[in-house]
Amino acid sequence: MIRAPKRIFKPAVRRTAERKKSSEEKEVVLRFVPLGGLEEIGRNCAFFEYGDEIVMIDAGIQFPEEETPGIDYIIPNVTYLEPKNKNIRGIILTHGHYDHIHSLPYIIEKIGNPLIYCVEITKALIEKRFSEFPNLPKPKFQIVKEGDRLAISEHFTAEFFYVDHTIPDAVGFVLETPAGNMAHFGDFRVEYDRKNNPINTEVFARLADKKIHTAFLDSTNADFEGHSISEEVVADELEKLIVAAKGRIILTTFASLLTRVAEIIKLAEKHGRKVAPNGRSMKDNIQIAQRLGHIKAKKGTFIAVEEIHQHPDNKVMILSTGGQGEPNAGLTKMANGEHRHIHFKKSDTVIFSSSVVPGNERSVQLLQDNIARQVDETYNSKLLDIHSSGHSLADDIELVLKLVKPKFMVPIHAYYFKLKAATKIAHKLGMPKENAVILDNGQVAILTKDNLIPTQEKVPTNYVMVDGLGIGDVEEVVLRDRRLLAEEGMVVVISTIDRETGRLLKTPDIISRGFIYLKENKELLDDVRGKLKSLLIRIPRHTHPEPDYIKTLIRDQIGQLLYNKTRRRPMVLPVLIEI
Repeated sequence: MIRAPKRIFKPAVRRTAERKKSSEEKEVVLRFVPLGGLEEIGRNCAFFEYGDEIVMIDAGIQFPEEETPGIDYIIPNVTYLEPKNKNIRGIILTHGHYDHIHSLPYIIEKIGNPLIYCVEITKALIEKRFSEFPNLPKPKFQIVKEGDRLAISEHFTAEFFYVDHTIPDAVGFVLETPAGNMAHFGDFRVEYDRKNNPINTEVFARLADKKIHTAFLDSTNADFEGHSISEEVVADELEKLIVAAKGRIILTTFASLLTRVAEIIKLAEKHGRKVAPNGRSMKDNIQIAQRLGHIKAKKGTFIAVEEIHQHPDNKVMILSTGGQGEPNAGLTKMANGEHRHIHFKKSDTVIFSSSVVPGNERSVQLLQDNIARQVDETYNSKLLDIHSSGHSLADDIELVLKLVKPKFMVPIHAYYFKLKAATKIAHKLGMPKENAVILDNGQVAILTKDNLIPTQEKVPTNYVMVDGLGIGDVEEVVLRDRRLLAEEGMVVVISTIDRETGRLLKTPDIISRGFIYLKENKELLDDVRGKLKSLLIRIPRHTHPEPDYIKTLIRDQIGQLLYNKTRRRPMVLPVLIEI
């Protein structure tokens, strides 16, 4: 009688203990989910989730690709976060570049307009962007500075530190969580002096004392050997070109590279040149940087592009956007002779002080070729050290890992090939292979005090595309049609038929766009018309023909005929006019 209760009681105690242990384990499980930036350049966005608390990191755009014709931007998919938007306690923005902040107007209402943690210049850039969307809720900000330690929620506390990048006051942060301290560096590089000695590395060394659980490392340049070029070297090389220029200098760089822009303006002042900003984003960003004290120009340094003709050519520098070959940007308009105030002269010196964004290689090369036909002197970063990337190269990543000594590492902000290159650096330093973890967009990673475990769970990260005023209304089927139109063209077949009998009442009209030149292909047109007549003749006269059925028949049969004749498959659009 005594044994039975013991046999029942002991397992019950064990199950209770197991449930308690299981409950405790769940309490220290942290989820990390990247919504973009791990399979492409851009669309940087991720979040940490613990219980009912969520902290987001960045909200950037991805620029369109060849496979997304006509698209303005691609933005993060926040479908998973929408029903949980009340749990979002804040969004940390590491810096003000478009690939980290520009999607905010499109997603802010969906994520519940949370408090934004950022530096002053990032706030100003966001407010400028939101001014174009007057119907959106006003964003709420918490300004951060280096050394600030702020409680974002009950279980998340962030401590901020400055990192070197191509925009002032870029920040990284240590996120204190129940699973451990997570270090996120945003976009960063290690800065060097003229003698190639690394400087300002003490910030990384201090992180070692915090026993970093996981380092989330920018891997954009992880596949390139060596280290970053010093901005001092870049400034020296630019100065040589400025001194040697006989006429106007037309210098193009990203409007968001404000650290570089500030240095260029100093050099222009030093050598007696007036600066004419060209392009709306260049003008806006310079004004913001001036207001916040990041650009300190003398009175009279800036002139409007309309005034450049009032000054000698050798006293003028035009600072322009458009170095990526964007169709409507300032430099492209100059090259095409479409700019209202600036036309190239043979005596001009054109300087490209920026790298080429992946995917833009062709458009940039065409732009440079066009300019080279019109001016005598054209320079880019392949010829001279006139650009330093804002992203760490392999040697820099190795140095940071040595100083920070994280237990785990997750490479971010790059294509898979580059992410893999970053993990190889970690392996080289002795980090176990299972501790350097590559994630896919949407893949959920579980972080406990002792582990980082990539799971099979995924949240939606399919493309959400911005096209004009439409957000997310361009689906894959629309892109497929656009690609088909670009590759094969379109044929419109207009048929006028009797409403009751389906009989063809007049000769069909054929319109071709991007497929064939009609005047030189009369025989093919006759074949199409003949095929169309034979199709409609076969429709039974005693029944009222269904228009959709007739359109499908025309689309399939005419499409097959065109393929047989040309081995091309244009989009066939049947138009029926019933009388």
